[in-house]
Amino acid sequence: MDSRIIVSLDFATASSAAGLVRQLGPAATFYKVGLQLLTAAGPSVVRELVDGGKRVFLDLKLLEIPSSVAAAVTAVGQIGASMVTVHASGGSAVLRSAVEAARHFPRLKVLALTVITSMDDEDLREVGVGSTVREQVLRLARLAVAAGCHGVVASPLEARMLRETLPSDTLIVTPGIQLAGDSKKGDHARFTTAAQAIGAGATHVVVGRPISRASNPADAFAALRAELSAAR
Repeated sequence: MDSRIIVSLDFATASSAAGLVRQLGPAATFYKVGLQLLTAAGPSVVRELVDGGKRVFLDLKLLEIPSSVAAAVTAVGQIGASMVTVHASGGSAVLRSAVEAARHFPRLKVLALTVITSMDDEDLREVGVGSTVREQVLRLARLAVAAGCHGVVASPLEARMLRETLPSDTLIVTPGIQLAGDSKKGDHARFTTAAQAIGAGATHVVVGRPISRASNPADAFAALRAELSAAR
C-alpha cells in the first residue's frame, strides 16, 4: 500500500466508481471524489468508501462566503472524509472559516487550491491576474499557510518551490500526474510523472485517467507503486 497515491474516481455513476475500487482492491487506500461523482451519486458514495476502510479526498473546490464554507466543511467532516479543498483565492477569511470548522474533526485536513492545473500564464491574464502561475501559486500558498490550512493543491511543477518555501509539515497535493512513458497530458497544462512530483517535494499525487481508463487498472496502479518505490 502507498497512501501517497490518491486515485481519482472521475465517473458519472457510483457503480462505475465501485467497480474501479473493487479492481484495485486493498492495494489502493486513498480515493478522490470530485464534483462529477458527488453530484451524480451524492454523499453516500463517500460514506461507502469510508465504511470500506478507504480514505477520501473530497475535492469540492469551495469558493463561497465564510459561513457557507464553514457549513460545507462541517458536512464533509460528518461524512468522514480525510481531505477537502477550498479555493485560496477566496481570501483569508474564507480559509480561516474552513480551518475552524475542521477543528471539530481531527482527521480532516483543509487543502487550499492555488491555481488549477489546466491554467497557464495566459489564462491568468485573461481573468485579470497579472502574476505568472508560479508567482500566484506561491502567493496563495503563503496565504493559506498563514490562515492555518494543512496543505495546498498545486501542479507538480510548483512542488519544489513550495517545499522549499512552506513549513516542512505542509501537505502538498499534486494533480496533473501522468505515468512514466505516457505522452498524453489530458486536461492538464502543468504535469509530470508521479516520481518527479514526489521527488520535488509533493506529499501526495492524484492520478485519474492513467489508472481509471487503463486497459488493466490494477496493473497500471501496480506500475505506479513500483515507480514511486524506485524513486525513494
